[in-house]
Amino acid sequence: MASTKTSLAHYRLLGRSGLSVSPLALGTAGTFGTDGDVSRRIFDAYLAHGGNFIDTADIYGDGRAEERVGEFLRGRRDEVVIGTKYALGGKPGNPNSGGNSRRTMVRAVEASLKRLGTDYIDIYYLHVWDGTTRPDEVMRGLDDLVRSGKVVYVGISDTPAWQVSRMQMMADLRGWSPYVSLQIEYSLIQRTVEREMIPMARELDLGVTVWSPLGFGMLAGGYSRTDLQLVGKSDIGEPDTRRRGMNLQGRLSERIIDIAEELARVAGELGVSSAQAGLAWVMSRPGVTSILLGGRTWDQFEDNLGALDVKLEAGHLATLDEISKVPLDWPYDVMSENSVQAALLTHSKTRLAR
Repeated sequence: MASTKTSLAHYRLLGRSGLSVSPLALGTAGTFGTDGDVSRRIFDAYLAHGGNFIDTADIYGDGRAEERVGEFLRGRRDEVVIGTKYALGGKPGNPNSGGNSRRTMVRAVEASLKRLGTDYIDIYYLHVWDGTTRPDEVMRGLDDLVRSGKVVYVGISDTPAWQVSRMQMMADLRGWSPYVSLQIEYSLIQRTVEREMIPMARELDLGVTVWSPLGFGMLAGGYSRTDLQLVGKSDIGEPDTRRRGMNLQGRLSERIIDIAEELARVAGELGVSSAQAGLAWVMSRPGVTSILLGGRTWDQFEDNLGALDVKLEAGHLATLDEISKVPLDWPYDVMSENSVQAALLTHSKTRLAR
């Protein structure tokens, strides 16, 4: 499915920023950079297909991922948008080595700039909310980095919607640099973000970049119903692989296998891989700007790239939506009730008539 005809150059604006980014970003988590030759081949192919959005973090490969990105971009830095992150670099015995504090932020950005071999970072993300640092400290610190020229835009990842909204409003009211990008997990098996995160992003004009769009690989066709018998077992006769990790962590479930099987059926009808169909579903969702592609192997990268050519028909979308839907949860379940909607609409019309 993937070929040299596939192009990543159908750029989209990232939230309220003026940045144009590819619909598929190249992620560097996991094993990216472990095999330099494979990583370089994937990196060069991504750019050759028109890709311009690279996602990394200070902790990926203990800094090796940032170093590889800097090495591969030598002489062509301005061709790409680089997003990197801080917060998870904590060291045992040093309480100030991780977290969201201004101190951690300042030290982390300098280290990332050095590893990347650049004097500016396009998007600097808070990686995970620590629940303790004051939001004004975070936003003022990020704004200072932007004013210094070391960072161009700021983003946030893995943080509750209420906290993101609070910080965004604070930035707007105080004239500080606002978030332009929100990074979240989103897939057919993780749709709870549709309750708060996606609506918030659309309301606040945050570009959404998605990680784990294939549910840690569980939607890529590598798991079956027989794997459920191994969930939670420590001795499953397998080496220390991702499959073994999923089993030990108890991530697999009947629901996930049901979704994966239905996705495989839809993919079969379209003549594409499960991974391509799963990625195409995420790309079709309202509010999504870009998806992080894994770069573990060449075959995986080439197959994932083919998702750009996949068109899910209305019937396929309806089927996948039905099998993967999640409860609305309170108060959205109440708000969506027919009787409540009828009452709200009646009152709205009355107000309008006045």
